[in-house]
Amino acid sequence: MAVSKKVESDCPIDAALSVIDGRWKGTILWRLCDGPMRTAELRRSIPGITERMLIRHLHELVDDGIIERHDARTVPPCVHYSISEYGLTLAPVLASLCDWGRIHMQRRRHRADGTSRAAPIRPASPPSAAGTTRRPPMKSKPA
Repeated sequence: MAVSKKVESDCPIDAALSVIDGRWKGTILWRLCDGPMRTAELRRSIPGITERMLIRHLHELVDDGIIERHDARTVPPCVHYSISEYGLTLAPVLASLCDWGRIHMQRRRHRADGTSRAAPIRPASPPSAAGTTRRPPMKSKPA
């Protein structure tokens, strides 16, 4: 389920996801990593996105300071979008998500083919449970 931007969360993961959450935002950011693009160029480079959704996501990313909108104030309008300096800090996060996504897609293909693999090994040190509402595992009673 999408994280609502209307409600502030104390969770850093929710804060991060509220910025990049959206069907096309990752793709938009990935395309802009190559350099500034006009709205029409972005739309042509992302098959399946509607102009309305592209504009919506672009406005949200501009509002969050992730990308910058450059308006040449000409007729016809010439607007370019580029990743802001702050938005560049997302590049390693997007690269990690992309790497993980490739592995996940491959894993799903193997499952669909009937060649499932063993589940991945969990990290040695799980995230801190401080401030969470999770209960510690219950100990079993001796018989």
